[in-house]
Amino acid sequence: MGETKTTLQSAREWVIEHKLRTVGSLWLSGIAGSIAYNWSQPGMKTSVKIIHARLHAQALTLAALAGAAVVEYYDHKSGTKVDRYAKYLPADSYSHKE
Repeated sequence: MGETKTTLQSAREWVIEHKLRTVGSLWLSGIAGSIAYNWSQPGMKTSVKIIHARLHAQALTLAALAGAAVVEYYDHKSGTKVDRYAKYLPADSYSHKE
């Protein structure tokens, strides 16, 4: 029988496979949301709004990179990364019998 995956498990697998896209998308949505929020605040200069949006996006990016590092560390410790890349390696290429 096939194993059914929940939406959360599927999303987690996609994030693991596409870490840089995830961080980039998070940065883009963070800066867009921050600009939208800052533009709704009256009495601020445009340059200050842009600087605030950039700072918010940088903080969000650092948090996303830290999260990606934690996922990478967990994959390395649990051995799931080895299983994921094993299909690309020839079976006898790392034989110690010589």
